[in-house]
Amino acid sequence: MKLSQLLLIGVASVTMFSCVSKKKLMDCNKNNVSLDSTNKVLQNDLTVCKDQHIADKARIQSLEDQMTYLKANNNQILGQMKDLSLISGSQAESIKKSLDNIGVKDQYISRLQAAMNRKDSLNIALMVNLKSAVGNLDDKDINIKVDKDVVYVDISDKMLFKSGSYDVTDAASEILGKVAKVLLSRPDIEFMVEGHTDNKPFKKGDLEDNWDLSVKRATSVARILQNKYNVPPSHITAAGRGEYLPIASNDTKEGQATNRRTRIIILPQLDQFFKILEKPEN
Repeated sequence: MKLSQLLLIGVASVTMFSCVSKKKLMDCNKNNVSLDSTNKVLQNDLTVCKDQHIADKARIQSLEDQMTYLKANNNQILGQMKDLSLISGSQAESIKKSLDNIGVKDQYISRLQAAMNRKDSLNIALMVNLKSAVGNLDDKDINIKVDKDVVYVDISDKMLFKSGSYDVTDAASEILGKVAKVLLSRPDIEFMVEGHTDNKPFKKGDLEDNWDLSVKRATSVARILQNKYNVPPSHITAAGRGEYLPIASNDTKEGQATNRRTRIIILPQLDQFFKILEKPEN
């Protein structure tokens, strides 16, 4: 083989290797940017949670200090009133029992606050795990939040269904799989799948209106979670809300797009919550 041909082959090999390496490097850089963005979101959520926890602890301590002072002051006043014969011994004892009941209620409030703090911590951890599982997706397409002690996962209909359809797409199935993985890690929780639409009149095939469409979309998502990802059906509730619970104005296309969504609501476990409040047996 001629020297020129050998040189040509060598240059081509080096060029191909360089292109492949550059492509891998670009892919790695893109993945790093995505991971860094997700990490910043999670770090911000964690900082907010820590600040709230510190504020709650300070407020609880202040209330406990006030209660201790008031109880001590009340006992002192009772003693003074009894010594001055302003009240009888039986009256003083009755008042003391009332104050003791206040102390019992104070203990109940303390247990209630501890239970609420624990539940809030579990919900925040669940939210962070869900955000980490789905990755760095556009908040317009999927939004995960804690509101009034409940975890909400809102997924835009364009990520789940074709227009006017209740068949779940392949891409949507992958996203639901990530959500299902987190749900399965907490076998004690139950959740509701809600379908929502905009207010545009709808009728197609066996679907009479937006009520039908929202219910069919909710049950389609529920079946994917059950049949493909083995989420226990006893933990799932499927519901359709039609057009009647919008979160944006339907006067614009953007608002209509926001309202067309599927919402997964992590339901609070009230029985477990009240078990935390039960007074331990002696």
